[in-house]
Amino acid sequence: MVTATLLQGTPVVAGVVHAPVCHVRAEIDPARLRAYREQPPVEVEEALDAYDVAVAAVVEGFTARAEAAEGSAAEVLTASASLARDRGMRGTVKKNLTAGQPLLEAIDAAVEHFAGVFSSMGGLMAERVTDLRDIGRRVTAHVVGAPEPGVPVPTTPSVVVAEDLAPADSAGLDPAMVAALVMERGGSTSHTAIIARQLGIPCLVGTPGALDLEEGVLVLVDGTAGTVELDVDADAARRRVEAAATARAEVDAWTGPATTSDGAPVTLLANVADPASAAAAAEGPVDGVGLFRTELAFLASTTEPSVEEQADLYAGVLGPFGTDRHVVTRTLDAGSDKPIAFATMPDEENPALGVRGYRLSFDKPDLLERQLDALKIAGERVGTHPWVMAPMIATADEAADFAAKARARGLKPGVMVEIPSAALLAHQLLEHVDFLSIGTNDLTQYTMAADRMATDLTHLTDPWQPAVLHLVAITAAAGRAVGKSVGVCGEAAADPQLACVLVGMGVTSLSMAAASVRAVGVQLGKVTTVQCEAAAEAALGAGDPQAARAAVREVLEG
Repeated sequence: MVTATLLQGTPVVAGVVHAPVCHVRAEIDPARLRAYREQPPVEVEEALDAYDVAVAAVVEGFTARAEAAEGSAAEVLTASASLARDRGMRGTVKKNLTAGQPLLEAIDAAVEHFAGVFSSMGGLMAERVTDLRDIGRRVTAHVVGAPEPGVPVPTTPSVVVAEDLAPADSAGLDPAMVAALVMERGGSTSHTAIIARQLGIPCLVGTPGALDLEEGVLVLVDGTAGTVELDVDADAARRRVEAAATARAEVDAWTGPATTSDGAPVTLLANVADPASAAAAAEGPVDGVGLFRTELAFLASTTEPSVEEQADLYAGVLGPFGTDRHVVTRTLDAGSDKPIAFATMPDEENPALGVRGYRLSFDKPDLLERQLDALKIAGERVGTHPWVMAPMIATADEAADFAAKARARGLKPGVMVEIPSAALLAHQLLEHVDFLSIGTNDLTQYTMAADRMATDLTHLTDPWQPAVLHLVAITAAAGRAVGKSVGVCGEAAADPQLACVLVGMGVTSLSMAAASVRAVGVQLGKVTTVQCEAAAEAALGAGDPQAARAAVREVLEG
């Protein structure tokens, strides 16, 4: 039970909500567990068959949800399906059964074994521990004949509270009934945060004490301030909710184009992952796509898609934007938390710092060559000039090599700035490429040497960290010096006030989940270019993220 009247978390999605608490329960029906354990033991092969049937049911559930979803939701569900059918997990379960463990204990032990392996790897692989344990619970539920655990279906709009949500849960949220999300753990770039942005659900992460909130108690969640308040006067809560609703209505009515109040244009772009999310984004007030994640086609396949298959996918994303709005395609960002059987290296000691993204082309150059060939074909079909960028670029030589390959196919080359070395050498990278795109999620993680899923380090993985903002400013200045585009495609672009800071630094485009575009456009329209520049100066001069946010609010609202 919470004794404090105010909890502080990290804000992810703005909005004010006054609603009852609804807890996510991870437990499996104890009666079903007890009844299963009372059954006579079975032979190893019979137990393994039961495991295979349960895994197939879990995979089928993930796959069906992925097919009904789009964008980030589809991507994380597809990745979970792949993890559920992992052969290494099955092999460990069989080994445990052979050693005499009952099936449920064999599953638990296998899950904990790989959870330990993933945790020891750190970086993005540690993020998969939540996914792994969720899969273990779902498989166990099917073995004992119980419903899969997860988010309950509230009967009234509620504040869903959990330690963290697994991808299958976050991807299946109903915004009509989930008024807000409050996570005790997790960071601003977790699956939960990304999907909350996509759905526009007010969200806080890294909120100590959230799990102690009583079921059904009314709380006021402020997604801008990052607070959960108890014992709020009903009339005061109503006024704050109504004010937020008025602001929301203004956001919903915004149709673009994005400019500051003194008329300076700002390019707002969408992040997409497939033709469905591209078509939906194209209907909104966006100037194109700043990040087309191509991983989904690869994650869903056990073999590399052919050039023709890839071309079909890419044309499906390019098509909705025609010839007057550009689409930036990111080449395969596999490795680390997105292992692909035919591409990534198995058993890396530290995959977050290993062979991922562009580095895959060092040993598998044909993988990149075929992807660029497919994008060229797609561009010819649509009649457009595709932009393409490589992830995880660390040196100017890498940028030059990628640019040559892209230009040979008539593609406009750029690279992502996710590694501090790339930010520091941005002026050299721009000697070879036509644009840069800053991936603030990874740039923050690598700059602060902090796993983005480590709740105890949420203050370090905050994109408002001054050290990260200084690297962004360095990159933007390099682009401004030579008149080339520098965009931000990390989730930081979806924060309306941080968007003003980025514009003040000289960032020329902001790409985000399509659901976040209107809020950013409205905020930019309320401030001048001079205010944006002053906000950037204030953020860069702050000592920590909280001080940066406060200083920027004073500049923008003063």
